[in-house]
Amino acid sequence: MHSPVLLFEPGTLLAKVQHRAEQALACSALQPIETEFEFLHQGNLRFLVRKLANLARKEQAKVAQETKSQAKGKEINPFLPYDSELFVSNLTSTHLCLLNKYNVVDNHILIVTRAFDEQDSWLTAQDFEALQACMAEIDGLAFYNGGSLAGASQRHKHLQLVPLPMTPDGSSLPLDALMQAVDLENTVEALSDLPFVHAAMRLSVDWLAAPTAGKYLLTCYRQLMAAIGLDLEAPLPDRPYNLLITRFWMLAVPRCQESYQSIPVNSLGFAGSLLVKNEEQMALLKEIGPLTLLTNVACPS
Repeated sequence: MHSPVLLFEPGTLLAKVQHRAEQALACSALQPIETEFEFLHQGNLRFLVRKLANLARKEQAKVAQETKSQAKGKEINPFLPYDSELFVSNLTSTHLCLLNKYNVVDNHILIVTRAFDEQDSWLTAQDFEALQACMAEIDGLAFYNGGSLAGASQRHKHLQLVPLPMTPDGSSLPLDALMQAVDLENTVEALSDLPFVHAAMRLSVDWLAAPTAGKYLLTCYRQLMAAIGLDLEAPLPDRPYNLLITRFWMLAVPRCQESYQSIPVNSLGFAGSLLVKNEEQMALLKEIGPLTLLTNVACPS
């Protein structure tokens, strides 16, 4: 198996992302959501919690998309066609790269299939080849919200990648510390500090440069899917899940519900980065604890 043919010049993707972000900001195609943040602790973990200063813009856009869909009698897909002002680059023959229009973290990108595929379908070798092409250029946290109950807001299949560090103070993700305790590579593990069903794996140190990186990530993904109880023989995943990937590890978490006590969670929550809409939700999160929130939206072990 050979490396996929890349449709961009290696070593240029991050600069392309940054340049497009500057242009998109200038013409208001990119509409960052301002947040305030603080750190909350529970157990041995420290969580970054962002409080949205203004969610109205994104909520208004969601309502506008739903209204447009109803008027046309079909669902509007923002990726077909995509906004040219948010286009970063073609990646491979099957995927392209867009900016996340309503970003909380700078240079947040979407890895989108060219042809429509459902967000709740299985990830493929082609998905992971496109992801590897991006992660080789950008050291970041990749994630996939596998279904609406896992935080997916669009049906068109897309992975996401946010550059590291994600925390304003430059500190590492809580999961990094937990994964440092895992000695073996390519072995499914359960992390003792996480009181909910999950499966984790430390990746091979040289996977990123391997010509078979897409196939390797697919193999790891399928092992984790089996470990969290998904039926690999089913045509579609039989339950929603979140998937997180860095250059060093991969984590999968099955989902039982989208939110707990009105606070929604997507993949980033399991990386230790949570979003609340207002001060009331922040106070509630402090009362129940971020790890308790994650346990209730996942599946208690």
